[in-house]
Amino acid sequence: MYFSIYASTAPELSDNTRYDFFSRVVPPDSYQAQAMLDIVTAMGWNYVSTLASEGNYGESGVEAFVQISREMGGVCIAQSLKIPREPRPGEFDKIIRRLLETPNARAIIMFANEDDIRRVLDAAKRSNQTGHFLWVGSDSWGSKISPVIQQERVAEGAITILPKRATVEAFDRYFRSRSLSNNRRNVWFAEFWEENFGCKLGMHGKRPGSLKKCTGLEKVGRDSSYEQEGKVQFVMDAVYAMAHALHRMHRDYCFGYPGLCPRMSNINGKELLGYIRSVNFNGSAGTPVVFNQNGDAPGRYDIFQYQITNKSTAEYKVIGQWANKLHLNVDGMRWRTGDPTLRASVCSMPCQMGERKKIVKGVPCCWHCERCEGYNFQASEFSCELCPYEQRPDRNRTGCIPIPIIKLEWHSAWAAVPVFVAVLGILATSFVVVTFVRYNDTPIVRASGREMSYVLLTGIFLCYAITFLMIATPCLAVCSFRRVFLGLGMCFSYAALLTKTNRIHRIFEQGKKSVAAPRFISPASQLVITFSLISVQLLGVFVWFSVDPPHTVVDYGEQRTSDPEKARGVLKCDISDLSLICSLGYSILLMVTCTVYAIKTRGVPETFNEAKPIGFTMYTTCIIWLAFIPIFFGTAQSAERMYIQTTTLTISLSLSASVSLGMLYMPKVYVIIFHPEQNVPKRKRSFKAIVTAATMSGKLVQKGSDRPNGEVKTELCESMETNSEYFTLVDRI
Repeated sequence: MYFSIYASTAPELSDNTRYDFFSRVVPPDSYQAQAMLDIVTAMGWNYVSTLASEGNYGESGVEAFVQISREMGGVCIAQSLKIPREPRPGEFDKIIRRLLETPNARAIIMFANEDDIRRVLDAAKRSNQTGHFLWVGSDSWGSKISPVIQQERVAEGAITILPKRATVEAFDRYFRSRSLSNNRRNVWFAEFWEENFGCKLGMHGKRPGSLKKCTGLEKVGRDSSYEQEGKVQFVMDAVYAMAHALHRMHRDYCFGYPGLCPRMSNINGKELLGYIRSVNFNGSAGTPVVFNQNGDAPGRYDIFQYQITNKSTAEYKVIGQWANKLHLNVDGMRWRTGDPTLRASVCSMPCQMGERKKIVKGVPCCWHCERCEGYNFQASEFSCELCPYEQRPDRNRTGCIPIPIIKLEWHSAWAAVPVFVAVLGILATSFVVVTFVRYNDTPIVRASGREMSYVLLTGIFLCYAITFLMIATPCLAVCSFRRVFLGLGMCFSYAALLTKTNRIHRIFEQGKKSVAAPRFISPASQLVITFSLISVQLLGVFVWFSVDPPHTVVDYGEQRTSDPEKARGVLKCDISDLSLICSLGYSILLMVTCTVYAIKTRGVPETFNEAKPIGFTMYTTCIIWLAFIPIFFGTAQSAERMYIQTTTLTISLSLSASVSLGMLYMPKVYVIIFHPEQNVPKRKRSFKAIVTAATMSGKLVQKGSDRPNGEVKTELCESMETNSEYFTLVDRI
């Protein structure tokens, strides 16, 4: 048996293993489901519910939609509900409540009969959900008026689908011309006549209780409303498909033979099926009539939307077509009266820039948005990745940008204070140097040890000058000079002071044993000792240069804060804290040694060769550097480490230089400028007299433990007055 059906759309009829002789001129519901899925995708909806009337049509349609959506992905089914064949009272209200359990799934895919559609819309209206649901109806809804009568507002915006069709005018002319007299062969025509005109045909009328009798002169379309049934086109195409198949078979099997030839009188069903499946002609609507290998016609649909115009007139408007591909006029769509805004039916709203999607297990259309924190950026829709170490996320966290590089700026308060102190120190040092040069041959300058004074003043100047190198923009030259001069200023200063205190100590120690002068106390010897000590520092610097050549580095870890916006890369010379301590370590060793000698010579008379001023200088300097160490290393983890450590180091160097300058040279400059009468030569004595006086001074101090303080002080003062001239001579030795 062969079937050429005009209106059966069930998807299972495409199964050739079960219905191998079935063909149809209407597309199966699988095409309809594909078209509806394309509409949902075009709307940007990814979370929908389905609603089907119980039975083959509704359940098969929904099943096809669910299967295609699962295969294509991108659309998730929130709920799949079924309308019973015999619904109980309140069943449709219950369906609406269940649909509202997933409020984000506003789009409802409906494969339902007209009555079920109407009752669902009525239940939504009773639940005050007008405008909430986005209805997408199958061809059972199509462009029919009956489901939406008195439900216009709740049905507004509904998208429906209908197989593409056309009105056959020849059929209208033919049907309008039919009457009881010329259409006796149709046994159902009399019943149609009574139904259409609301009358009764004689004593055998089919409508008992009718008030009027049919005259037989009524006319279709004139005395009654008439609209061509939408499936007329497909009925005609089905008939013509069979006719074309038989015609071609007759031409092939019975060419030139009138009527049915013997060859066609007993043909194989497979042969006729082959001719049916191979037909290709323009149907009644002007579109090709063809079948695929499953006997299905191509899918061609019109897409409608139920709209209410500004005049409050509700109508279906064509908004697109589907023929293996969707063509949709989105601009022509209306969702609520006067509102062209596209509504959403999504499980989760799109994540913002810089946020990744964390998919809910088992529901790929639902996710939680998680912001990419810290130094992570959004690498993809579903992942965050860490920026390279020298970069940070941009403002939107969609990529990485270089971390800004900073350095200690001259206008910064951290730099301004050290520079101000250094400038004052350099001016004061220059003033002292100029004064000493100008009064180079005066007794005070000569008694100070001119050669060692200039070495010491050079060291003080370098301690001030290193401030500018520490603040300058790091480069190869600056980094090289930093290494050289960082500890050199202190080395100059404390090498000179150590030589001086050692000289004093040796003189007095030698005086206790012998009247002979100690070795290496001449100015030339003192310079050799001093520069020998300085050369050790320079040798260490040169070794440092060879082992680790100077270069700049950008430290991204120093100011790598938890907030990437505040992260900065610090441009600096590649000098570690350990290297810094090693560079200053030798100078600190000289300072400590000098302090030890200052303590040993604390009993020397006050006017003897600056012993006590040197002692006070060293005590104060030790206090300064003892304070420096905890400040410098205690801020190693601070975000402002660069500023604090640089400022602390430069201020400590400047303070050390200022202490030496203030205690050792400012009193001399004061006497030279404001009391020149005291800057006169004293009487010279022999070294033997000097040693004798020094020894006697020591003995007098020792007697103090056995004699009253007043007697010792009187005797000591007399001795000092008698031998005051030896101090100047010793200073010049």
